[in-house]
This record gives sequence, structure tokens and C-alpha cells, in this order.
Amino acid sequence: MAFASQLNGMDFNLSEEHQAVRNAARDFAQNQLLPQVIERDNLQKFDTGLVQAMGELGFMGMMVAPEYGGGGMDTLAYAIAIEEISKIDASAGVIMSVNNSLVCWGLEKYGSEDLKQKYLTRLATGEIIGAFCLSEPEAGSDATSQHTTAVDMGDHYLLNGTKNWITSGNTSSVCLVIAQTHPEKGHKGINVFAVEKGLEGFTIGRKEDKMGIRASDTHTLMFSDVKVPVENRIGEDGSGFKFAMSTLNGGRIGIAAQALGIAAGAFELSLKYSKERKTFGKPISEHQAIQFKLSEMATKIEAARLLVYKAARLKDEDKDYIQAAAMAKLYASDVAMWVTTEAVQVHGGYGYVKEYHVERLMRDAKITQIYEGTSEIQKLVIARELLK
Repeated sequence: MAFASQLNGMDFNLSEEHQAVRNAARDFAQNQLLPQVIERDNLQKFDTGLVQAMGELGFMGMMVAPEYGGGGMDTLAYAIAIEEISKIDASAGVIMSVNNSLVCWGLEKYGSEDLKQKYLTRLATGEIIGAFCLSEPEAGSDATSQHTTAVDMGDHYLLNGTKNWITSGNTSSVCLVIAQTHPEKGHKGINVFAVEKGLEGFTIGRKEDKMGIRASDTHTLMFSDVKVPVENRIGEDGSGFKFAMSTLNGGRIGIAAQALGIAAGAFELSLKYSKERKTFGKPISEHQAIQFKLSEMATKIEAARLLVYKAARLKDEDKDYIQAAAMAKLYASDVAMWVTTEAVQVHGGYGYVKEYHVERLMRDAKITQIYEGTSEIQKLVIARELLK
């Protein structure tokens, strides 16, 4: 049963269902993600068992209809779960975000019934995970500048090109690949395809050695004359640009929630530490300079949370959420970077070492200002919506 948002009007209280989601996500994060999160970061270790556990708990297909193996939950429940998981492990958060917001949502909204039966049910339960392949060496998040091509050969498409910065690039089983089929039509000639791993000509490139979210694998994917069955095209011919834009709009909510979680996690650690660490004979929480930092951190996080929840609520109510999602992503990602930097400062020298977690959260925060479009792209989206 879909959760009904309780954020209508001035009522900001969460429903019992949303509170249950928060408690379940928090319990999983604290008990299963936290114990070896530093080790996974150090080793750049993608833990298949933890991802499968997220699937078993329903976190990999939260918004997918129950008939396809999903939880049938609303976007707000999804954002709440992403926040709690990202407080502890933003790598798990981004894996969950891509699978939910970009892969499952795109397949359910635009895919044929055959594709839903073939892939969506397995993606929603975490049996397999998916990847979203838009970025290219010269295209970034610009869906109109696709150099990857898909030539229509009748019963199949011939796929050629390179995609980079692909989250779960090596561990995914199916990739949603954006490619240009009719160059003369510009953005109206773009398509999207469900491409399975193992097809001849599909090569996985090097793994990126990243500053943050190191326990999620990020790879370059290469396609050389890959034969993709025509039935694996998602949507009508030429609908790929619309697919990319609509999935990115929804994906911004997931990334905003991830940024919110990173910030909230750093704040909670700072609050706890400030009560334990003593200088000049008293806890540093009693020093006004630290109180000012904690107050501003908490205020910015609460403002970010309201923006995220608003965007989620608008999407759940089937209202125009594009501007709200861009605002949430823009603000929450900036807050994540600022709060985590302040958290390191609150911890002093201890904040600079891995044991206290905040240096990792600071490294993780930076990517939230980059993927799903940089801060500058979000500002352009917001301005476009304002000037309509």
C-alpha cells in the first residue's frame, strides 16, 4: 500500500508508516553498515552481502509497485530511508539511490510489460542491481550531446560508444544506456536501452579511484558493436531524452536526501563529541564558539530537510516538482559540504583521522555537489522554472 504523505499544509509530522521506515533504515545502518564502514572505505570494497540485505529489507525497490516485487512506498518514505542510510554509509546510499530513482523508476514508468517482468521484479528485490548510463567523456549530464550511437538494424540495435562515471558499473547486471539513434533529429533522436552484462562487445573499463563514496564501484563502460534486441528499447523511438530528463529530475531528490543524511550524520557525531571532549576543565559544548557552530549546523540541516521533504511531497502528489527537486539538491549538497567541514573543525585533530568518521563524511559530501548535475546546473534548472 502506498504511503500517504503527512506533510500537507502546516502538518510536518511523519505518519506511523514513515516513522517505521525511518526506524528500520536507522536500525540497519547502525547495526549492519556501521561496524565495517571504515574498512570498506579503505579497501574500496563493494559488499554484495550488504546490498542483498538492503534488497531483502525492501530498500532497493521502495517505490516499485508490489506486483513487481517492490514496496509500493512513496517518495517521502524513500527519502527518509536514504537519509538514515547515508548518515552511516553514503556509498550504500548512492547504490540504493541509483537503483531506486533512476533504474527502477525509469523502467516502471516507461518500460514495456515484458521488460518489467524480465528486469524490474529482480531489481526491486535486490536480486540484481542496475546502472544508469548517461555521462560520457565529452557529455557529462548533457543528454543532448550523446556520442554513443545505437543504429537500428531491424531486429536489433548496434550499440557503440563509451559511458563513464557509472555507479555500480561492474556489479550491475543490467544497464540503462542512453544513445543517439537519429542524429539528424537532435534530442528527438535519442533512445534508451536495457543492456545486459555479458553481451559480446560489452566491456567493463577501469575502476575509478575516488576521493569519496569509495565502497561503491564506479567504472567506465565500453560498447563495441553490441547487439541489443529491439524489444530492449525502453519507450517509443526517440523518447530517450524525455526519459533521461524525467529520471534525473526524480534522481535529484534521492541525491538531496543522501546529502542531507551525510550532513545529519556529521552533526550527530559532532554533538556527541562536543559533550565528551573537555578543554579548560569543561566539555567543549559549553564553549560559546562550539555552541554557535552546532546551532548553525542544526539550522541548515533542518532547512535542507524541509526542502527535501517538500520536493518528495510534490512528486507524490503528482505536482510539478522540478524546481523543488533542484532547490533541494542545490541546498542540501552545499549544506553537506559545509556541515562536514565544520564537523572536522569541531573534532579538532581527531576529526582529521579515520577513526572518528567525519573526515570520510567530508570526502563523501563533495560528490553530492557534482553528480545529478553540478550546483551550476541546478541553478540553471531553477532559473528556467522561475522564468517560464
